Amino acid sequence: MTEPVGRSRDAVNKIFGNALPEISIDEREPVTPDDEIDRDRWLRDNVPPHHD
Repeated sequence: MTEPVGRSRDAVNKIFGNALPEISIDEREPVTPDDEIDRDRWLRDNVPPHHD
């Protein structure tokens, strides 16, 4: 017989982590333009030298 779904899912999550976030997108804080600017700034500041 097969294992119960919950047990199998727990085993997979233990190895690979949770595939889905614990909170849904409608429960998250809305993304603001400042968030995107901060991400862009972080990316530019952390680009490896060989990508200039």
